[in-house]
Amino acid sequence: MDEFQRVHNQMREAPLSSRQARDYIRVFLSGASDEKPDKQGRITIPAPLREYAGLDRDVAVIGAGTRAEIWDQTAWNDYLEQQETAFSETDEEIIPGLF
Repeated sequence: MDEFQRVHNQMREAPLSSRQARDYIRVFLSGASDEKPDKQGRITIPAPLREYAGLDRDVAVIGAGTRAEIWDQTAWNDYLEQQETAFSETDEEIIPGLF
């Protein structure tokens, strides 16, 4: 929630004269949903967000720095395969000092 508020506050600083900023804010906030975990710590993903993300029965939950991402399992496997291939073909430093 804190991260969402931080991003939302940044968005509020965007100039309302920018159509692109208004459009982005509208789309970003329209997908927001405040979900409460159940007694087992599970949350539901609202149907419109499941549909938007193409989530079916099997999903992959991955850590991405300060976020968790939820992917359709097949989409994640395809993405991972593409990225691994691209990384193996890279001959320049992607993240300075790391690799």
